[in-house]
Formats: sequence, structure tokens, C-alpha cells
Amino acid sequence: MNRIEERFARLKKEGQKGFIVYIGAGDPSLEMTRRLALVFDKMGVDILELGVPFSDPLADGLVNQLAAQRGLESGTTPAKVLQTVAAIRLESQIPIVLYIYFNLMHRRGLEPFVREAAAAGVDGLLALDLPPEESGNYEALMARAGMSVIYLVAPTTPESRMELIVRHGRGFIYYVSREGVTGMQKSVSETIGAMTAKIRAHTDLPIAVGFGISTPEQARMVALNADAVVVGSAVVHQIAEHGRCADLPERVAAFTGALLKPVKDKSSL
Repeated sequence: MNRIEERFARLKKEGQKGFIVYIGAGDPSLEMTRRLALVFDKMGVDILELGVPFSDPLADGLVNQLAAQRGLESGTTPAKVLQTVAAIRLESQIPIVLYIYFNLMHRRGLEPFVREAAAAGVDGLLALDLPPEESGNYEALMARAGMSVIYLVAPTTPESRMELIVRHGRGFIYYVSREGVTGMQKSVSETIGAMTAKIRAHTDLPIAVGFGISTPEQARMVALNADAVVVGSAVVHQIAEHGRCADLPERVAAFTGALLKPVKDKSSL
């Protein structure tokens, strides 16, 4: 088992729900990305998703688009993201997933990118625009490297295709809780329970639910049906607001901790 699988096995044994945080790599700098990763690990975040900056992030709303732009402006490249992961690994074993667009892997060469990501300490890849039907030898390369292939299921995914997607996934399934792009929302979808039940009918993999979760109450509600809660844009927004502050990690940790608490509080679930 890799770190992702080990973490979910531990959570299941302890009767706990997982908490996953997404941030844009290199926003506002790669050194701050490293520092934030260590803070998240210490406070109990289960998995860290690092968005690799890309010039055309089609799945992302404005908050994460701007984070990608700031990452590019800070000089962040896929190779430098891997260097940062390797630096994190000197002090932390937090499971790390790269949230990435396929063009970035294709440009480097799929086989060398997968090999280099594994060597740096990456545990899984979530390629936003690579469906399993078009994945070619991607899954075989990932399996040999010991990394998890993470696929998305959307509210509009037909059940027949859902079955195909989860059969190809490893580590966990990422359920996109609403239609559209990433971004903070005032409420969570009322269909999460029904959709996670449909997914569970086809797989034993853990189900992580994200897209739009931005308050402690929303996190608690999602955790009722999910195996893990993913918070992205809300944390990225905090980084955007306080990116120039010397105490950025502490500010982000305080905000993130408020969302993590109800997910980990068994009495609230």
C-alpha cells in the first residue's frame, strides 16, 4: 500500500473520516507551499492535493484560476513542484496528490513524469482532463510506480460509466458534488447521499467529496456521507487574502482547523 491507501486503512480502522486540503503549488511561493504542507500535516490533514499551475485550467473557477496564475508568476513549473515535494518528504510523510492537467505530463513525456513524480514522493495523480477511456498505458505506468490513479465522478455521470470509472481508479474516488467548476458555495448539494450510495454499489474504494465546501457546517454535512471531505477554494481564498502576511501559515491553519474539527468530531456525525 502507498501512503494514500495506508491513510484510508487507518481512518477506517479508527472509525474516522478523512480531511483533504487542496492548494495551488507555488502560491504565493514554493517555499510557502512547503511550509503549508508541514503545517497541514501537524494539524491532522490526511491528504494534501497540490495543484500544478497551468495556463488553461478548465475545471477551475476564478479562485483557483488566479492561484494558478500566481503560481506561474512565481516561477513554478512541474519540475519545481516535484522538487518541493521532495523537500516536504525530508520532514513529512503526509500523502500527496498532484492535481494536474494532462498536457503538462504529456509535454514532459508520460513515462518519465510518472517515474519522476514517484521518486519525488508523490502518492497519486488526479489528471483532470484524462478520462479512463483515453488513458492508454497511464494506469499501468502508475501501478508500476506504486502511485494511485484518481478519477472523478460527477453528478451527471451515468451509472454505466460510473462503474467503468471506479473500476479503473485506485486510492480513492473523487466525487464532484456539483456541476461546473471549482469554487466556494453557499450550500452543499442535496444529492450527495444518493450519489455516494450509487458509487459504493460499484466499488469498495473510499469516496472523497469536494467542490464548493467552504464552512464548518458544510464540511460536517458532507462528512455524513463521504469517507473524506475535500476543501480547496476556501483555503486558496485565504492564501490569496493573506499571501503577503508573514504569519500566512498560522492564518491558513486557523481557518482550515475550523473546517477540520467537525469532520473529525465523531459526535457531530
